[in-house]
Amino acid sequence: MPIDLNCDMGESFGAYTIGADEALMPLITSANIACGFHAGDPLVLDRTVALAKRHGVAVGAHPGFPDLAGFGRRNMQLSQGEIENSVLYQIGALAAFCRAHDAPLVHVKAHGALYNMAAGDAGIAGAIARGIARFDRGLVMVGLASSRAMAEAAAAENLTFAREAFADRVYNPDGTLQARRIPGALITDPGRAANQAVDIAQGFVIAHDGTRVPIDAQTICLHGDNPAALANAQAMRRALADAGVQVKALVR
Repeated sequence: MPIDLNCDMGESFGAYTIGADEALMPLITSANIACGFHAGDPLVLDRTVALAKRHGVAVGAHPGFPDLAGFGRRNMQLSQGEIENSVLYQIGALAAFCRAHDAPLVHVKAHGALYNMAAGDAGIAGAIARGIARFDRGLVMVGLASSRAMAEAAAAENLTFAREAFADRVYNPDGTLQARRIPGALITDPGRAANQAVDIAQGFVIAHDGTRVPIDAQTICLHGDNPAALANAQAMRRALADAGVQVKALVR
């Protein structure tokens, strides 16, 4: 079965450069582009959409909490209405640049703390799904493969749900991600990331305690702000090719 390889991109802003977007874009099939709340700005959005189109990479919105200082990785207590409208607002911002570049908008994937909270909270997951649906029910909602809350929220709004797994994050035995505050939770060894990508494509991951966890994923994520992102991506593409896995973008 083919699998998508997605990466969080467009996370630079102002005078700050984050990630190696130019080098990474040719190695992925879908780009989750920051929409200005946790990272990104109008110049970066414009540049990143153009870069994705040039390389034939599917474009997705990557909405997060309004937390530029914390890179969207701090939990915030927003109402469901605030989350729904924040997601809608951020999709609209990216969609403007997609329209300007004649690049289709394919998917939406929440970022950071918003994503992690939604994975276990049906109310937050529902708010994200409603924000997506109010813009366009043809968009694919990307969420954690093990999250019942996200899958059910997408179904309730008649959205296609793409189950996501992570090649560069350590897993817990229940299929959730190990908290970033735990040393080693982010995988920076290219060989290890590549092996995990192949495992995911074959339907499982190995948790931190050695447990073999079944996983059904249509897309694999690597983080663009990971210091080893480029080396990880190169190793993953080689390993997936060697394993006979076709890498192919999500389609709406």
